[in-house]
Amino acid sequence: MLIMDAVLETYEATDVVLWPVADPSAVHLLALSGRMAPTESGTAMAVLTSYNDGGHEEREGSEDIAAGRVGHLMTAERVIAPGGLRIRDTATGVTVSPGCCSGLEDWRDWLGLVNGEEPWLGHDPTPHIEHLGASVRLWPDEDHPRENFIDLPLAQLPELLDSVRDQLVVFLAAVEGWAAQHAPALAARLVAKLDEDLAISAQLPPDQR
Repeated sequence: MLIMDAVLETYEATDVVLWPVADPSAVHLLALSGRMAPTESGTAMAVLTSYNDGGHEEREGSEDIAAGRVGHLMTAERVIAPGGLRIRDTATGVTVSPGCCSGLEDWRDWLGLVNGEEPWLGHDPTPHIEHLGASVRLWPDEDHPRENFIDLPLAQLPELLDSVRDQLVVFLAAVEGWAAQHAPALAARLVAKLDEDLAISAQLPPDQR
């Protein structure tokens, strides 16, 4: 069985102490969904506000520091979310994760696979894609032994991407709950900003389904 997740890299959350965050996982990837614990929502927001801060600094000790960080996030021309799509094969145990400098904001680029395109999956590690007609083969890292791979039937891709969209939609609800506690005046605007910049709620094109 193939499972596709939307994930964030959590390195940017390591030093954030503005609100409670979860302990980082061994792989420093956080799957986004509606099942996230409040501290995991805090981790996601720590990543997004830190990665998009542009050198912005809040006055230490400010009671409105969370609202300030969220407000600054919403001034970004487009929110960048380090991470991307992770695909796992539960039968073989192989996982292909996004590499460094991949961005979740481009997750819909995977739709291009059906037209022979290759989305940018990052580097170090460098995931690799090979087109095989009705399927694509994905390797976790082209710079390492290639005996482990995942074969993804293109006919299954729309279903997998629909599952990603569903995960991200409920992630927005988790963000709204987090913001209601830490930056209530900005909650609705924050959800709208992430929805637009991460291309979440719009339906996938009918001809790609």
